[in-house]
Amino acid sequence: MTTVEAGTSVGELLRDWRQRRRLSQLDLAGEAGVSSRHLSFLETGRSRPSREMVLHLAEHLEVPLRARNELLLAAGYAPVYGRRRLEDPDMAAVRTALDLVLAAYEPAPALVVDRGWHLVTGNRALALLTAGADPALLEPPVNVLRLGLHPRGLAPRILNLPQWRTHLLTRLAREAHLTADPALSALHRELVAMPGGTDRRLPDGIAVPLRLRHGDDVLSFLSTVTTFGTAVDLTAAELSVEAFLPADAHTAEVLRALS
Repeated sequence: MTTVEAGTSVGELLRDWRQRRRLSQLDLAGEAGVSSRHLSFLETGRSRPSREMVLHLAEHLEVPLRARNELLLAAGYAPVYGRRRLEDPDMAAVRTALDLVLAAYEPAPALVVDRGWHLVTGNRALALLTAGADPALLEPPVNVLRLGLHPRGLAPRILNLPQWRTHLLTRLAREAHLTADPALSALHRELVAMPGGTDRRLPDGIAVPLRLRHGDDVLSFLSTVTTFGTAVDLTAAELSVEAFLPADAHTAEVLRALS
């Protein structure tokens, strides 16, 4: 989770998020439709923002919902984004939606992860990706990035490991920066230290593929990500579905046979 030092003002937090997004006060003021003078007063603490202004600026800064609650608290307001457990009755619609999406992707592997890349659930085809991994890496909570890049995980089966590692590490570094989440930064440092190399050359196709050895076969996948774009609950907002779709006819045929 993001952490806020005790005594940090809402103005300091707003300035930090603005700088993280590489916006000047004039840029943000123009996008949010407020005066740059007023924004300056908010950041320096000369003015106290209303609850609506905090949320308005947070929206334009694309601040994650969890951090928006922190902004509200720093400004002296109650948080507005709740957090329910996925098992709670109120989350039945979310669970149903996830089950439908996972089932729809079969026979392609698909999984649900939380904001820290921990496995929440997956479909039956996910076993194709986890086959042969060290059982210790499959003990909950399973971190799918660690599982994917660990020498005793999926890494030995990935034929384009340097390229795939570069793709995942770049994505993780970007998420750590955008969310200001120290746990993601720590995970990035851990994974960077693992063997496997990097390869920043652009792929020949439309996206970076995952080329995976499966027995005597070589399977090729393209990954897609689905999120709850209108979620106002922290749990739902921080879930994502990642599916590995066949990138060629041979992989599609193998997946159908395995199903």
